[in-house]
Amino acid sequence: MQVYLPYPDPQFGAIREHMGIAENLEQVRQRLAQAQREYGRDAESVRLLAVSKTKPVQALQTAIDSGQRAFGENYLQEALDKIEYFAGTELEWHFIGPIQSNKTRAIAEHFDWVHSVDRLKIARRLSEQRPPGCAPLNLCIQVNVDDESSKSGCRLEALPELVAAINELPNIRLRGLMAIPRPSDTESEQRKPFRQLAEALAQLRQSGYELDTLSMGMSADLEAAVAEGSTLVRIGTDIFGARDKPATG
Repeated sequence: MQVYLPYPDPQFGAIREHMGIAENLEQVRQRLAQAQREYGRDAESVRLLAVSKTKPVQALQTAIDSGQRAFGENYLQEALDKIEYFAGTELEWHFIGPIQSNKTRAIAEHFDWVHSVDRLKIARRLSEQRPPGCAPLNLCIQVNVDDESSKSGCRLEALPELVAAINELPNIRLRGLMAIPRPSDTESEQRKPFRQLAEALAQLRQSGYELDTLSMGMSADLEAAVAEGSTLVRIGTDIFGARDKPATG
C-alpha cells in the first residue's frame, strides 16, 4: 500500500509527477467547456469530479491549489486518511466504489456524496448511520445499463422499485443515477448507454421524483456523456495520470 506522505517522496518521483497535474486539470476543464458548447449545454452545467483514488495527498494538494474542490475515492481507508489530512479545507468528498455492509458507517459519517448504491440494504444502512446534525447524504443509484453479470448496479427494470424505497429514507437525499458502461471505441456507441440512463432519469422525474444528477462520463468518454446530459463527469487518468497500485480497504 502506498504511503500518503505530507511531503513529496523522491522515491516515487512525486515532484515530477505532480508538476503536470495543474496543466492536466486545465486541459480537462477546457475539454469539458468545449463539449458543453458543442452540444448546446449551458456553461458550467456539468461538474468535474477529480477521481483521486490511489493518488497521494501531494497530488490532491496540487489539484486543490488549482481550484479543484470535489474528489472521488474508491478505497475507504485510503479515503479516510485523506479526509483527515485535509480536515479544515473546504472540500467535497464523493465515494464512488463498491460498498460493503461493514463499511457503510464510515461512509455515512465522512462523505458528502455516494455514487455507488445499488440495493436497498446499503441505502438503509447509510440512512440509519448518517450522524445527527449532518446535512443529508447525497446519493446516486448505480445502474447496470449493460446488464453485465460481473458488474455492480441495479438493473434498469428494477430501478423504479428501488427509487421508490430509497426516496422514503431519512437523512439522505436521492439525487440521481450513475453508470459505468462497458468501453466502446466510437462516440456513437459510447452515447447509447448514456442515453439509456438519461431516459431512465427523465422517466423518474416524470413520475414526480426530484432528481437532478446524472453521474456519467470518464476520461475516455467525457464528450459522449456530456452530449447525452451528464451533470457530473468523473475524471481520474486525464488529471492525475495512470492509476497507482490500488490500496486496500
